[in-house]
Amino acid sequence: MTTKRSRTLAAACVLVVTATLAATGCSKSETTDKATGDTGAGAQTVAPTTAAAGAGCTLQSYGATKLDLKNAVVGFSQSEKEANPFRIAETQSIKDEAAKLGVKKLLTTNAQSQLPKQISDIQDMLAQGAQLLIIAPLNSDGLQPALQAAAAKHVPVITIDRKLNATACKDYVAFLGSNFVEQGKRAADAMIKVTGGKGKVAILLGASGNNVTTDRTKGFVDQLKAQAPGLEIVAQQTGEFARDKGQQVMEQLIQSKPEITAVYAENDEMGLGAVTALKGANKKPGKDIKIVSIDGTRNAVQALVNGDYNAVIESNPRFGPLAFATAQKFFGGESIPENVIISDRAYDDSNAKASLGGAY
Repeated sequence: MTTKRSRTLAAACVLVVTATLAATGCSKSETTDKATGDTGAGAQTVAPTTAAAGAGCTLQSYGATKLDLKNAVVGFSQSEKEANPFRIAETQSIKDEAAKLGVKKLLTTNAQSQLPKQISDIQDMLAQGAQLLIIAPLNSDGLQPALQAAAAKHVPVITIDRKLNATACKDYVAFLGSNFVEQGKRAADAMIKVTGGKGKVAILLGASGNNVTTDRTKGFVDQLKAQAPGLEIVAQQTGEFARDKGQQVMEQLIQSKPEITAVYAENDEMGLGAVTALKGANKKPGKDIKIVSIDGTRNAVQALVNGDYNAVIESNPRFGPLAFATAQKFFGGESIPENVIISDRAYDDSNAKASLGGAY
């Protein structure tokens, strides 16, 4: 994420402390089991500030007015249906932190993976008096009508987990999320380690139209080219970040590309779908076919423990504490960097069992 100037160290430290000390939201897994163990490790922490943090945005430069969240109506727009553990944990984290802080009213919507619905959801929340918007964008483009509606009412917008192709401190205050290029690079490093740097790799791409897919692909592909020319990418097909689609694509690839020895899935759901497909074809995932994915869901980490997986790079969805801490600082007059980047852990066979409780 290229940007203009670095954030001041003092503000960065405040964000780090806040995010580290804040309580995490509920880390519900798709099986509805509560995670146990090192759940404190599930809290988001902010990465050290660099030039990628971008220019700072203040209440004055954004054109908003001071607001006490305890007297505020806050709107949260979720992008995708909550069949995905990432979305379940993300929404719950927002709800939990709003309740913890005593926010006057939290409005929540779900776009069900439909861009027109997300636009109308946001417009509806504004009509209901939302004074702050936290948005998990479906796509990096296309939300401009909703952003314009928020700007017309001088309502600040904080985006989480996907970055908008829009102007910071005009269309939105800040983006909170991971460095997705770095995630792809780390996934490549993990793949090199578990394959010995040789083999035929298939990439299960995420949904098109957002920076997560683009960046996770770039990081992975560029790192393999630089560090492991013996790992050849022989297929790239989208599984749309969904388990059933990932399974379908993997079933097709087993037939069309039988030489595949490794799979990079750009989220855990697609990776777990690939596991199902491989088992159905009497292959041993994690052994015959190495699997590396991104997210850090409890089911994927459990697959690591079971030997069906080889590595997982985390993408932490527990944005509640960081999102509201950022909003409080903004409304308190502090300058907020354009990009607030969080640090993500990694799981492999050396730490998966001990770290299972911190997964979501």
